[in-house]
Amino acid sequence: MNNSMLHSSANISFADSTTKKTRSFPEDIQSEPSLTNIKIVALIPAAGIGSRMKSDCPKQYLEVAGKTILEHTLAALLEHPRIQDIIVALNPADTQFAQLDIASDPRIITVIGGEERADSVLAGLDYLADLPADRKIWVLVHDAARPCLHRDDLDNLLCLIEQNAKCPEICGGLLASPVRDTMKRMASPSENGLPAIAHTVERNGLWHALTPQLFPLPLLRDCLIKSLAEQACITDESSALEYCGYSPVLIHGRADNIKVTQPEDLALAEFYLSRKSKESII
Repeated sequence: MNNSMLHSSANISFADSTTKKTRSFPEDIQSEPSLTNIKIVALIPAAGIGSRMKSDCPKQYLEVAGKTILEHTLAALLEHPRIQDIIVALNPADTQFAQLDIASDPRIITVIGGEERADSVLAGLDYLADLPADRKIWVLVHDAARPCLHRDDLDNLLCLIEQNAKCPEICGGLLASPVRDTMKRMASPSENGLPAIAHTVERNGLWHALTPQLFPLPLLRDCLIKSLAEQACITDESSALEYCGYSPVLIHGRADNIKVTQPEDLALAEFYLSRKSKESII
């Protein structure tokens, strides 16, 4: 199996090493016969505390553009007609989620998350695996702190399900963006304790992994279980599949799909959300 898959096919925007190629997206992909037995469930690991935000409040509950970050994230997913349910993995001590108006939406299900992201994702997958298997389930894992997700990115990513029906080698994929900045690898700390450059990393072919990330439930669950059992370094869902020998597809995503990580990200998220709101009105 190839180490990476940059796939190009009709009706979908796939990653390209030099430029973004956009193809038309079917208006009603649900009518495809191969997709009538598919159920799409979003999964949001929201059990973290976001220590880098330097706030007493977990970052997913910080307010931006009039709502909490998590509310914006959930709303972007709930607005998509193909996403039928959303599982939110919460910290056992969470008392804030139930107070959100959006928490009463019947499509939202909560589970108890774990200490690490992978543990929270696996908790959601375990819940799904215990449900009656009337349809094939694809799981769309999305960061709680990525509130600026756009419909067109979701459309392009979900097209992978149709492509998988035609080409089973396509195991799923993720939104990603090509690295634009010059990348430096840090050397071991010098005697003065200041970080120094070891060398410049060739950025051609390097991509930032974003979310959502989309995979079939059984495959993602099996790969996460194996990776965690063997203590592999798992930083996202794609890395679990890569560890098990699979090559997820890179889907070129929008640059404004930012993850709120540092305090200064809040102002940028507010700008993008305000712009997104204006675009939806036009």
